[in-house]
Amino acid sequence: MQSQPTFIAPAQFTDAASALRQVQTLYDSSIAHLRQSLQSFIDGSLQATKVRACYPFVRLRTHSVARAATADKRRSYGFVQGPGVYEITITRPDLYADYLLKQFTLLLANHGGSLEVGISTQPIPVHFSFAEHDHVEGSMSAERRALMRDVFDLPDLSAMNDDIANGTFEAGAGQAQPLGLFTAPRTDYSLHRLRHYTGTATEHFQNYVLFTNYQFYIDEFVKLGRAAMQDAGSEYIAFVEPGNVLTRRVGLSAEANDALGKEPPRLPQMPAYHLVRADHSGITMVNIGVGPANAKNITDHIAVLRPHVWLMLGHCAGLRNSQALGDYVLAHAYVRDDHVLDDDLPLWVPIPALAEVQMAMQQAVAEVTQLPSTDLKKIMRTGTVASTDNRNWELLGYNYLTKRFNQSRAIALDMESATIAANGFRFRVPYGTLLCVSDKPLHGEIKLPGMANQFYRDRVDQHLRIGMRALEILRSEGTAKLHSRKLRSFAEVAFQ
Repeated sequence: MQSQPTFIAPAQFTDAASALRQVQTLYDSSIAHLRQSLQSFIDGSLQATKVRACYPFVRLRTHSVARAATADKRRSYGFVQGPGVYEITITRPDLYADYLLKQFTLLLANHGGSLEVGISTQPIPVHFSFAEHDHVEGSMSAERRALMRDVFDLPDLSAMNDDIANGTFEAGAGQAQPLGLFTAPRTDYSLHRLRHYTGTATEHFQNYVLFTNYQFYIDEFVKLGRAAMQDAGSEYIAFVEPGNVLTRRVGLSAEANDALGKEPPRLPQMPAYHLVRADHSGITMVNIGVGPANAKNITDHIAVLRPHVWLMLGHCAGLRNSQALGDYVLAHAYVRDDHVLDDDLPLWVPIPALAEVQMAMQQAVAEVTQLPSTDLKKIMRTGTVASTDNRNWELLGYNYLTKRFNQSRAIALDMESATIAANGFRFRVPYGTLLCVSDKPLHGEIKLPGMANQFYRDRVDQHLRIGMRALEILRSEGTAKLHSRKLRSFAEVAFQ
Protein backbone atom coordinates (compact mmCIF):
# COMPACT_ATOMS: atom_id res chain seq x y z
CA MET A 1 0.00 0.00 0.00
CA GLN A 2 1.44 3.39 -1.05
CA SER A 3 0.82 6.50 1.04
CA GLN A 4 0.74 9.91 -0.66
CA PRO A 5 -0.52 13.38 0.27
CA THR A 6 -4.05 14.37 -0.72
CA PHE A 7 -3.99 15.15 -4.44
CA ILE A 8 -4.29 18.83 -5.41
CA ALA A 9 -5.03 19.41 -9.09
CA PRO A 10 -2.81 21.72 -11.19
CA ALA A 11 -4.08 25.28 -11.47
CA GLN A 12 -3.42 28.33 -13.68
CA PHE A 13 -2.34 31.68 -12.24
CA THR A 14 -2.02 35.09 -13.89
CA ASP A 15 -0.72 36.67 -10.68
CA ALA A 16 2.82 35.92 -9.47
CA ALA A 17 2.01 36.16 -5.77
CA SER A 18 -0.90 33.73 -6.12
CA ALA A 19 1.30 31.27 -8.01
CA LEU A 20 3.92 31.46 -5.26
CA ARG A 21 1.30 30.83 -2.55
CA GLN A 22 0.15 27.72 -4.40
CA VAL A 23 3.73 26.45 -4.69
CA GLN A 24 4.09 26.94 -0.93
CA THR A 25 0.84 25.10 -0.24
CA LEU A 26 1.86 22.12 -2.36
CA TYR A 27 5.35 21.96 -0.90
CA ASP A 28 4.09 22.23 2.68
CA SER A 29 1.61 19.41 2.04
CA SER A 30 4.34 17.12 0.68
CA ILE A 31 6.81 17.88 3.47
CA ALA A 32 4.18 17.47 6.20
CA HIS A 33 3.25 14.07 4.76
CA LEU A 34 6.86 12.88 4.74
CA ARG A 35 7.57 14.11 8.25
CA GLN A 36 4.39 12.57 9.70
CA SER A 37 5.07 9.29 7.91
CA LEU A 38 8.66 9.24 9.09
CA GLN A 39 7.56 9.76 12.69
CA SER A 40 5.10 6.88 12.31
CA PHE A 41 7.90 4.76 10.85
CA ILE A 42 10.16 5.57 13.80
CA ASP A 43 7.55 4.69 16.41
CA GLY A 44 6.45 1.58 14.51
CA SER A 45 2.88 2.65 13.71
CA LEU A 46 3.26 3.20 9.95
CA GLN A 47 0.82 1.05 7.97
CA ALA A 48 2.00 1.86 4.44
CA THR A 49 4.63 -0.21 2.64
CA LYS A 50 5.70 2.76 0.51
CA VAL A 51 5.59 6.49 1.26
CA ARG A 52 5.99 9.08 -1.48
CA ALA A 53 5.58 12.84 -1.81
CA CYS A 54 6.70 14.91 -4.79
CA TYR A 55 8.01 18.41 -5.47
CA PRO A 56 5.73 21.11 -6.89
CA PHE A 57 6.37 22.35 -10.41
CA VAL A 58 5.82 25.63 -12.25
CA ARG A 59 5.16 25.44 -15.99
CA LEU A 60 4.98 28.07 -18.73
CA ARG A 61 3.52 27.48 -22.20
CA THR A 62 4.25 30.02 -24.87
CA HIS A 63 3.43 30.07 -28.58
CA SER A 64 5.48 33.00 -29.75
CA VAL A 65 9.15 33.94 -30.08
CA ALA A 66 8.35 37.59 -29.36
CA ARG A 67 8.18 39.07 -25.90
CA ALA A 68 5.47 41.46 -24.79
CA ALA A 69 5.74 45.02 -26.04
CA THR A 70 6.07 46.23 -22.45
CA ALA A 71 9.00 43.91 -21.66
CA ASP A 72 12.32 45.43 -20.63
CA LYS A 73 14.64 44.34 -23.45
CA ARG A 74 17.73 45.39 -21.47
CA ARG A 75 17.27 42.64 -18.89
CA SER A 76 19.26 39.45 -19.55
CA TYR A 77 16.83 37.07 -17.83
CA GLY A 78 13.13 36.64 -17.12
CA PHE A 79 12.10 35.29 -20.53
CA VAL A 80 12.24 32.06 -22.52
CA GLN A 81 13.92 31.76 -25.89
CA GLY A 82 11.02 30.63 -28.05
CA PRO A 83 7.69 28.82 -28.25
CA GLY A 84 7.30 25.64 -26.25
CA VAL A 85 6.73 24.22 -22.79
CA TYR A 86 9.10 25.19 -19.97
CA GLU A 87 9.01 24.03 -16.37
CA ILE A 88 10.96 23.67 -13.15
CA THR A 89 10.54 21.71 -9.94
CA ILE A 90 10.77 23.83 -6.81
CA THR A 91 11.94 23.27 -3.25
CA ARG A 92 12.01 25.49 -0.18
CA PRO A 93 9.65 28.21 -1.45
CA ASP A 94 9.98 29.79 1.99
CA LEU A 95 13.72 30.29 1.49
CA TYR A 96 13.36 31.38 -2.14
CA ALA A 97 10.17 33.43 -1.81
CA ASP A 98 11.59 36.80 -2.94
CA TYR A 99 13.61 35.19 -5.71
CA LEU A 100 10.68 33.16 -7.05
CA LEU A 101 8.28 36.08 -6.88
CA LYS A 102 10.65 38.10 -9.05
CA GLN A 103 11.10 35.29 -11.59
CA PHE A 104 7.34 34.62 -11.82
CA THR A 105 6.61 38.34 -12.19
CA LEU A 106 9.08 38.69 -15.06
CA LEU A 107 7.75 35.63 -16.89
CA LEU A 108 4.18 36.92 -16.75
CA ALA A 109 5.23 40.43 -17.75
CA ASN A 110 7.33 39.20 -20.68
CA HIS A 111 5.04 36.49 -22.01
CA GLY A 112 1.56 37.18 -20.67
CA GLY A 113 -0.78 34.23 -20.26
CA SER A 114 -0.54 32.23 -17.05
CA LEU A 115 1.72 30.00 -14.97
CA GLU A 116 0.61 26.45 -14.24
CA VAL A 117 1.39 25.16 -10.75
CA GLY A 118 1.00 21.52 -9.76
CA ILE A 119 2.65 18.46 -8.25
CA SER A 120 5.41 16.88 -10.32
CA THR A 121 6.36 13.21 -10.57
CA GLN A 122 9.78 13.90 -8.99
CA PRO A 123 9.85 12.34 -5.50
CA ILE A 124 11.25 14.28 -2.54
CA PRO A 125 13.96 12.18 -0.86
CA VAL A 126 13.06 11.71 2.78
CA HIS A 127 16.47 13.08 3.81
CA PHE A 128 15.53 16.43 2.28
CA SER A 129 12.36 16.68 4.37
CA PHE A 130 14.20 16.99 7.69
CA ALA A 131 13.82 20.31 9.46
CA GLU A 132 16.91 22.32 10.45
CA HIS A 133 17.21 20.74 13.91
CA ASP A 134 15.89 17.24 13.14
CA HIS A 135 18.25 14.38 14.01
CA VAL A 136 16.27 11.21 13.43
CA GLU A 137 19.25 8.88 13.18
CA GLY A 138 19.55 8.80 16.96
CA SER A 139 15.97 7.56 17.28
CA MET A 140 16.39 4.38 15.23
CA SER A 141 18.44 1.22 15.36
CA ALA A 142 20.81 0.38 12.48
CA GLU A 143 18.36 -2.30 11.31
CA ARG A 144 15.48 0.17 11.32
CA ARG A 145 17.50 2.73 9.37
CA ALA A 146 18.32 0.10 6.75
CA LEU A 147 14.59 -0.47 6.22
CA MET A 148 14.04 3.19 5.32
CA ARG A 149 15.18 2.61 1.75
CA ASP A 150 12.31 0.16 1.24
CA VAL A 151 9.68 2.61 2.47
CA PHE A 152 10.90 6.09 1.50
CA ASP A 153 12.50 7.61 -1.59
CA LEU A 154 16.23 8.23 -1.22
CA PRO A 155 18.38 10.78 -3.11
CA ASP A 156 18.70 9.90 -6.80
CA LEU A 157 21.90 11.21 -8.37
CA SER A 158 20.39 11.02 -11.86
CA ALA A 159 17.99 13.83 -10.85
CA MET A 160 20.65 16.21 -9.52
CA ASN A 161 23.35 16.66 -12.15
CA ASP A 162 24.56 19.93 -13.70
CA ASP A 163 23.67 19.25 -17.33
CA ILE A 164 21.53 22.39 -17.56
CA ALA A 165 24.22 24.69 -16.17
CA ASN A 166 26.88 23.01 -18.31
CA GLY A 167 24.86 23.55 -21.49
CA THR A 168 24.73 19.82 -22.26
CA PHE A 169 21.07 19.18 -21.37
CA GLU A 170 18.93 17.78 -24.20
CA ALA A 171 15.21 17.38 -23.60
CA GLY A 172 13.76 14.02 -24.56
CA ALA A 173 10.68 13.56 -26.68
CA GLY A 174 7.75 15.26 -24.98
CA GLN A 175 9.94 16.59 -22.19
CA ALA A 176 9.68 20.25 -21.20
CA GLN A 177 12.61 22.64 -21.46
CA PRO A 178 14.06 23.90 -18.15
CA LEU A 179 13.10 27.24 -16.62
CA GLY A 180 16.08 27.32 -14.24
CA LEU A 181 19.61 25.99 -13.88
CA PHE A 182 18.85 23.61 -11.00
CA THR A 183 16.21 20.97 -10.38
CA ALA A 184 14.66 20.80 -6.90
CA PRO A 185 16.68 17.68 -5.89
CA ARG A 186 19.92 19.34 -7.04
CA THR A 187 19.03 22.43 -5.00
CA ASP A 188 18.13 20.40 -1.91
CA TYR A 189 21.38 18.46 -2.17
CA SER A 190 23.40 21.69 -2.08
CA LEU A 191 21.33 23.25 0.70
CA HIS A 192 22.10 20.27 2.92
CA ARG A 193 25.78 20.27 1.93
CA LEU A 194 26.04 23.96 2.83
CA ARG A 195 24.80 23.29 6.35
CA HIS A 196 27.43 20.57 6.69
CA TYR A 197 30.40 22.46 5.27
CA THR A 198 29.77 25.95 6.64
CA GLY A 199 28.09 25.27 9.97
CA THR A 200 25.30 27.78 9.36
CA ALA A 201 21.72 27.51 8.14
CA THR A 202 21.08 28.49 4.53
CA GLU A 203 18.57 31.12 5.68
CA HIS A 204 21.48 33.25 6.87
CA PHE A 205 23.36 33.40 3.55
CA GLN A 206 23.42 36.81 1.93
CA ASN A 207 23.42 37.77 -1.75
CA TYR A 208 26.92 39.27 -1.73
CA VAL A 209 29.68 36.77 -1.02
CA LEU A 210 33.38 36.98 -0.16
CA PHE A 211 35.69 33.96 -0.32
CA THR A 212 39.09 33.81 1.32
CA ASN A 213 41.77 31.18 1.81
CA TYR A 214 43.16 32.58 5.07
CA GLN A 215 41.75 32.64 8.59
CA PHE A 216 43.32 36.09 9.14
CA TYR A 217 40.60 37.59 6.94
CA ILE A 218 37.87 35.79 8.84
CA ASP A 219 39.25 37.04 12.16
CA GLU A 220 39.06 40.60 10.86
CA PHE A 221 35.56 40.07 9.42
CA VAL A 222 34.38 38.77 12.80
CA LYS A 223 35.85 41.84 14.49
CA LEU A 224 34.06 44.15 12.05
CA GLY A 225 30.81 42.19 12.29
CA ARG A 226 30.70 42.28 16.06
CA ALA A 227 31.54 45.98 16.07
CA ALA A 228 28.68 46.64 13.63
CA MET A 229 26.27 45.02 16.07
CA GLN A 230 27.21 47.63 18.68
CA ASP A 231 26.36 50.46 16.26
CA ALA A 232 22.67 51.37 16.44
CA GLY A 233 22.97 53.12 13.07
CA SER A 234 24.47 50.14 11.21
CA GLU A 235 22.74 49.00 8.02
CA TYR A 236 23.21 45.41 9.19
CA ILE A 237 20.66 43.89 11.57
CA ALA A 238 22.50 40.74 12.68
CA PHE A 239 25.81 38.91 12.62
CA VAL A 240 25.81 35.11 12.37
CA GLU A 241 28.74 32.81 13.16
CA PRO A 242 29.15 29.01 12.79
CA GLY A 243 26.68 27.04 14.88
CA ASN A 244 24.07 29.69 13.96
CA VAL A 245 25.30 31.84 16.82
CA LEU A 246 23.36 35.03 16.12
CA THR A 247 24.01 38.50 17.51
CA ARG A 248 21.40 41.15 16.75
CA ARG A 249 22.22 44.82 16.35
CA VAL A 250 21.95 46.78 19.56
CA GLY A 251 18.40 48.04 20.05
CA LEU A 252 16.74 45.19 18.11
CA SER A 253 14.66 42.60 19.93
CA ALA A 254 15.78 38.98 19.98
CA GLU A 255 13.67 36.37 18.19
CA ALA A 256 12.73 32.87 19.34
CA ASN A 257 15.14 31.04 17.00
CA ASP A 258 18.11 33.10 18.15
CA ALA A 259 18.53 30.92 21.22
CA LEU A 260 18.92 27.76 19.09
CA GLY A 261 22.40 28.77 18.01
CA LYS A 262 25.30 27.07 19.75
CA GLU A 263 29.03 27.44 19.22
CA PRO A 264 30.29 24.17 17.68
CA PRO A 265 32.97 22.13 19.48
CA ARG A 266 35.17 22.57 16.41
CA LEU A 267 34.91 24.72 13.31
CA PRO A 268 33.37 23.14 10.21
CA GLN A 269 35.44 22.52 7.10
CA MET A 270 34.58 25.85 5.46
CA PRO A 271 33.10 28.12 8.13
CA ALA A 272 30.75 30.88 7.01
CA TYR A 273 29.96 34.22 8.65
CA HIS A 274 27.09 36.51 7.72
CA LEU A 275 26.53 40.26 8.07
CA VAL A 276 22.78 40.25 7.60
CA ARG A 277 20.56 42.91 6.05
CA ALA A 278 16.78 42.64 6.21
CA ASP A 279 16.55 42.11 2.44
CA HIS A 280 19.36 39.50 2.32
CA SER A 281 21.65 41.98 0.53
CA GLY A 282 24.27 41.79 3.28
CA ILE A 283 27.66 40.10 3.09
CA THR A 284 28.54 36.43 3.61
CA MET A 285 32.20 35.48 4.04
CA VAL A 286 33.50 31.92 3.77
CA ASN A 287 36.94 30.56 4.57
CA ILE A 288 37.28 27.98 1.80
CA GLY A 289 40.70 26.78 2.89
CA VAL A 290 43.40 25.96 0.38
CA GLY A 291 43.02 24.41 -3.04
CA PRO A 292 40.80 24.28 -6.12
CA ALA A 293 38.84 21.25 -4.90
CA ASN A 294 37.53 23.27 -1.96
CA ALA A 295 36.87 26.25 -4.23
CA LYS A 296 34.78 24.14 -6.61
CA ASN A 297 33.00 22.38 -3.78
CA ILE A 298 31.73 25.49 -2.03
CA THR A 299 30.80 27.38 -5.22
CA ASP A 300 28.92 24.33 -6.55
CA HIS A 301 26.66 24.64 -3.53
CA ILE A 302 26.41 28.40 -2.97
CA ALA A 303 25.42 28.77 -6.64
CA VAL A 304 21.96 27.31 -5.91
CA LEU A 305 21.27 30.30 -3.64
CA ARG A 306 21.60 32.54 -6.74
CA PRO A 307 23.84 35.21 -5.17
CA HIS A 308 24.31 38.47 -7.02
CA VAL A 309 28.13 38.32 -6.98
CA TRP A 310 31.05 36.56 -5.36
CA LEU A 311 34.59 37.86 -4.94
CA MET A 312 37.83 36.13 -4.05
CA LEU A 313 40.13 37.85 -1.54
CA GLY A 314 43.33 35.99 -0.86
CA HIS A 315 47.08 35.84 -1.14
CA CYS A 316 49.14 35.03 -4.18
CA ALA A 317 52.68 34.66 -5.38
CA GLY A 318 53.83 37.69 -7.35
CA LEU A 319 55.49 36.66 -10.59
CA ARG A 320 57.00 40.00 -11.64
CA ASN A 321 60.14 41.46 -10.19
CA SER A 322 58.53 44.91 -10.16
CA GLN A 323 55.88 43.77 -7.67
CA ALA A 324 56.34 44.34 -3.97
CA LEU A 325 54.96 42.37 -1.05
CA GLY A 326 51.57 43.83 -0.18
CA ASP A 327 50.74 44.91 -3.73
CA TYR A 328 47.31 44.08 -5.08
CA VAL A 329 46.47 42.08 -8.20
CA LEU A 330 43.12 42.69 -9.91
CA ALA A 331 42.55 39.66 -12.13
CA HIS A 332 41.36 40.37 -15.66
CA ALA A 333 42.09 36.88 -17.04
CA TYR A 334 42.78 33.41 -15.67
CA VAL A 335 45.05 30.50 -16.52
CA ARG A 336 43.13 27.41 -15.46
CA ASP A 337 45.77 24.95 -14.34
CA ASP A 338 43.53 23.67 -11.53
CA HIS A 339 41.92 20.76 -13.47
CA VAL A 340 38.84 20.37 -11.22
CA LEU A 341 36.42 21.83 -13.76
CA ASP A 342 37.87 20.37 -16.95
CA ASP A 343 34.99 17.89 -17.36
CA ASP A 344 32.30 20.53 -16.75
CA LEU A 345 33.78 23.55 -18.51
CA PRO A 346 36.23 22.87 -21.36
CA LEU A 347 39.53 24.73 -21.22
CA TRP A 348 38.78 26.40 -24.56
CA VAL A 349 35.94 28.36 -22.89
CA PRO A 350 37.20 31.88 -22.04
CA ILE A 351 36.50 33.30 -18.58
CA PRO A 352 36.02 37.03 -19.24
CA ALA A 353 36.56 39.84 -16.79
CA LEU A 354 33.27 41.57 -15.91
CA ALA A 355 33.51 45.31 -16.34
CA GLU A 356 30.97 46.09 -13.62
CA VAL A 357 32.92 44.09 -11.04
CA GLN A 358 36.33 45.33 -12.19
CA MET A 359 35.29 48.97 -11.96
CA ALA A 360 33.74 48.49 -8.51
CA MET A 361 36.89 46.86 -7.16
CA GLN A 362 39.16 49.52 -8.61
CA GLN A 363 36.94 52.23 -7.11
CA ALA A 364 37.02 50.43 -3.77
CA VAL A 365 40.83 50.26 -3.80
CA ALA A 366 40.99 54.01 -4.47
CA GLU A 367 38.48 54.84 -1.72
CA VAL A 368 39.99 52.64 0.98
CA THR A 369 43.65 53.42 0.26
CA GLN A 370 42.85 57.14 -0.29
CA LEU A 371 45.12 57.15 -3.32
CA PRO A 372 44.36 59.21 -6.45
CA SER A 373 43.81 57.23 -9.62
CA THR A 374 47.22 58.24 -10.94
CA ASP A 375 48.90 56.50 -7.99
CA LEU A 376 46.86 53.28 -7.95
CA LYS A 377 49.33 51.56 -10.28
CA LYS A 378 51.96 51.91 -7.58
CA ILE A 379 50.15 49.35 -5.42
CA MET A 380 47.83 47.49 -7.82
CA ARG A 381 48.33 45.74 -11.15
CA THR A 382 45.67 44.38 -13.46
CA GLY A 383 46.66 41.17 -15.20
CA THR A 384 46.36 37.43 -15.61
CA VAL A 385 46.17 35.16 -12.56
CA ALA A 386 47.16 31.50 -12.85
CA SER A 387 45.59 28.93 -10.49
CA THR A 388 47.27 25.58 -9.94
CA ASP A 389 46.40 22.37 -8.10
CA ASN A 390 50.07 21.82 -7.23
CA ARG A 391 50.82 23.36 -3.84
CA ASN A 392 54.54 22.89 -4.41
CA TRP A 393 54.57 24.42 -7.87
CA GLU A 394 57.87 26.14 -7.05
CA LEU A 395 59.62 22.75 -7.34
CA LEU A 396 58.66 22.19 -10.99
CA GLY A 397 61.86 23.83 -12.19
CA TYR A 398 62.78 27.43 -12.84
CA ASN A 399 63.09 27.17 -16.62
CA TYR A 400 59.79 25.34 -16.97
CA LEU A 401 57.98 27.87 -14.81
CA THR A 402 59.39 30.99 -16.42
CA LYS A 403 58.50 29.65 -19.87
CA ARG A 404 54.87 29.00 -18.85
CA PHE A 405 54.46 32.34 -17.12
CA ASN A 406 56.06 34.25 -19.96
CA GLN A 407 53.77 32.61 -22.49
CA SER A 408 50.62 33.24 -20.42
CA ARG A 409 51.67 36.75 -19.28
CA ALA A 410 50.54 35.74 -15.76
CA ILE A 411 51.50 38.19 -13.04
CA ALA A 412 50.29 36.18 -10.04
CA LEU A 413 49.66 32.59 -9.03
CA ASP A 414 47.31 31.05 -6.45
CA MET A 415 45.23 27.90 -6.05
CA GLU A 416 41.61 29.07 -6.02
CA SER A 417 40.84 32.19 -8.05
CA ALA A 418 40.47 30.64 -11.50
CA THR A 419 38.21 27.93 -10.07
CA ILE A 420 35.94 30.45 -8.39
CA ALA A 421 35.78 32.60 -11.52
CA ALA A 422 35.17 29.61 -13.80
CA ASN A 423 32.36 28.29 -11.60
CA GLY A 424 30.87 31.79 -11.50
CA PHE A 425 30.89 31.78 -15.30
CA ARG A 426 29.40 28.27 -15.39
CA PHE A 427 26.60 29.09 -12.95
CA ARG A 428 25.95 32.67 -14.22
CA VAL A 429 27.09 34.25 -10.94
CA PRO A 430 29.11 37.47 -11.44
CA TYR A 431 32.64 37.08 -10.08
CA GLY A 432 35.87 38.91 -9.45
CA THR A 433 39.30 38.51 -7.85
CA LEU A 434 41.51 40.85 -5.86
CA LEU A 435 44.65 39.20 -4.50
CA CYS A 436 47.50 40.46 -2.36
CA VAL A 437 51.12 39.52 -3.09
CA SER A 438 52.48 37.67 -0.07
CA ASP A 439 55.67 36.22 -1.57
CA LYS A 440 57.76 36.13 -4.78
CA PRO A 441 59.38 32.68 -4.95
CA LEU A 442 60.73 33.18 -8.49
CA HIS A 443 62.66 36.20 -7.23
CA GLY A 444 63.97 34.73 -3.99
CA GLU A 445 61.35 36.26 -1.67
CA ILE A 446 59.64 33.45 0.21
CA LYS A 447 57.50 33.66 3.35
CA LEU A 448 59.39 33.62 6.63
CA PRO A 449 57.41 33.37 9.89
CA GLY A 450 58.18 36.81 11.30
CA MET A 451 57.95 38.57 7.95
CA ALA A 452 54.66 36.83 7.12
CA ASN A 453 53.07 37.76 10.44
CA GLN A 454 53.96 41.42 9.99
CA PHE A 455 52.69 41.37 6.42
CA TYR A 456 49.36 39.90 7.49
CA ARG A 457 48.91 42.53 10.21
CA ASP A 458 49.66 45.34 7.77
CA ARG A 459 47.48 44.24 4.87
CA VAL A 460 44.54 42.07 5.95
CA ASP A 461 42.34 44.84 7.36
CA GLN A 462 42.77 47.06 4.34
CA HIS A 463 42.27 44.21 1.86
CA LEU A 464 39.07 43.07 3.56
CA ARG A 465 37.66 46.58 3.70
CA ILE A 466 38.32 46.93 -0.03
CA GLY A 467 36.37 43.74 -0.73
CA MET A 468 33.46 44.81 1.44
CA ARG A 469 33.41 48.27 -0.10
CA ALA A 470 33.37 46.77 -3.61
CA LEU A 471 30.27 44.74 -2.68
CA GLU A 472 28.59 47.85 -1.30
CA ILE A 473 29.28 49.69 -4.56
CA LEU A 474 27.85 46.82 -6.61
CA ARG A 475 24.78 46.65 -4.37
CA SER A 476 24.14 50.37 -4.82
CA GLU A 477 24.28 50.03 -8.62
CA GLY A 478 21.47 47.47 -8.72
CA THR A 479 21.30 43.84 -9.79
CA ALA A 480 19.88 44.38 -13.29
CA LYS A 481 23.20 45.87 -14.37
CA LEU A 482 25.27 43.23 -12.58
CA HIS A 483 23.47 40.23 -14.11
CA SER A 484 24.51 41.13 -17.63
CA ARG A 485 24.34 39.26 -20.93
CA LYS A 486 28.05 38.39 -20.67
CA LEU A 487 27.28 35.31 -18.59
CA ARG A 488 24.31 34.08 -20.60
CA SER A 489 24.17 32.12 -23.84
CA PHE A 490 21.83 32.48 -26.82
CA ALA A 491 19.79 29.50 -25.56
CA GLU A 492 19.40 30.33 -21.88
CA VAL A 493 17.05 29.44 -19.02
CA ALA A 494 14.62 32.13 -17.94
CA PHE A 495 15.47 32.24 -14.24
CA GLN A 496 18.34 34.47 -13.11
